[in-house]
Amino acid sequence: MKIAVLGASGRAGSEIVKEAAARGHEVLAIARNPDKIATIDGVTAKAGDASDTDALAALIAGHDAVISALHFDVPAETLLGAVRKAGVPRLLVTGGAASLEVAPGVRVIDDPEFPEEWKAPAMGGITFLEALRQTDDVDWTFFSPAALIFEGPRTGTYRPGTDQLVTDDAGESKISFADYAIAMVDELEAHKHGRARFTAGY
Repeated sequence: MKIAVLGASGRAGSEIVKEAAARGHEVLAIARNPDKIATIDGVTAKAGDASDTDALAALIAGHDAVISALHFDVPAETLLGAVRKAGVPRLLVTGGAASLEVAPGVRVIDDPEFPEEWKAPAMGGITFLEALRQTDDVDWTFFSPAALIFEGPRTGTYRPGTDQLVTDDAGESKISFADYAIAMVDELEAHKHGRARFTAGY
């Protein structure tokens, strides 16, 4: 497939670029500072500003899917507008864990111990997901990670979920960026969660 990755120089984005290229996909890696993108066979690095709908649409036109690894300072409607304008059939988004449920009707962000300083960025992800859920003319997927996503080994294993936080036997919810990237590219290829959210953890 021909895919465009936004935020390709970040921790999640760079791992997604690497994983997709390793599987033979043709990757356009877009970042504000493309010089920070590693040189990899099958990857073309380009400068791009995702907050400019028209410019982004011109960059992503002709691709089979866009994967956004951006922070949520770019609104959902801006990305959706670019995808629509470019005629790209799919949008996959690296989401946040805060909206996942830890009990029926109780989200991660609802925990009294959820750090106050994390709430503003977490709400950005929740608002983004709500906007996607109101969208029926773009085939979107929102991928919430485990509660802790860290720089660690590529184990090649993970357990998928949908709207509930995935935890291990010790009650911990975590996944490495490398294994998160595996789950994202698996979704790109298998297309199991069209217009839906999913999650993954160990």
